[in-house]
Amino acid sequence: MRITQTTLQKMAESHERFTVLTCYDAIFAMVLENAGVEVLLVGDSLGNVLQGKSTTLAVTLDDMVYHTRCVAQGSSKAFIMADMPFGSYQISPEQAFENAAKIMASGAHMVKIEGGQIMADTIRFLTQRGIPVCAHIGLTPQSIHQLGGYKLQGNSQQSAQQLLEDAQILEKAGAGLLVMEVVPATLASKITESLSIPTIGIGAGPHCSAQVLVLHDMLGLYSGKKPRFVKDFMSGADSIQAAVSSYIAAVKTGQFPGQEHEF
Repeated sequence: MRITQTTLQKMAESHERFTVLTCYDAIFAMVLENAGVEVLLVGDSLGNVLQGKSTTLAVTLDDMVYHTRCVAQGSSKAFIMADMPFGSYQISPEQAFENAAKIMASGAHMVKIEGGQIMADTIRFLTQRGIPVCAHIGLTPQSIHQLGGYKLQGNSQQSAQQLLEDAQILEKAGAGLLVMEVVPATLASKITESLSIPTIGIGAGPHCSAQVLVLHDMLGLYSGKKPRFVKDFMSGADSIQAAVSSYIAAVKTGQFPGQEHEF
């Protein structure tokens, strides 16, 4: 049976953590969902790990449609969420709907949009027209040049309050899930407690409803310095399937992320 947004909501309400991994093709879709991953995120991180770019900014709508279609072809159980790429939703809610509809038609069950309360009208427009939306706050990679690099967000009283307000406004606008990236664990916990929708953390501590990692990072495949919030689950595992199963178990038991992965 296919996992739905309702499934994830019920899991969060019963304090059962769920797992998310990025996925870009049919074979990994089968591997990940057979191991028990609940959500496959077709991430614009494909710009980094598949295309070799230093940022996600060059990823196109056609790229996202193609890879979403590939993942959907290999999936029969998992909930499929897909990033809306840079430039595909910022002009107007109408532009966002037109492009989100293409991603949904390719097999996604939800789209993910980066940005705080400035995206509330867009999220409201989409969700009122049948397109589920996951909001994404904190470190937003599509704004990396504006942010000045991959830095911790919400680490001052003012910025922490802003993120809390953003989260609450985006939930009221209709967001069904919320990703928080590279924020202090205490802030992520406070935001999670203030919302009724599930939260997904990446570099946001252990108190979110779910955790997400980039698949290649989780398998120890990264160039340059390993991010603090990443754990190599391939280390000590005898197969990719075993590594994924270890990740799932660690998230569900609260062993990952540990204190060494927090900010």
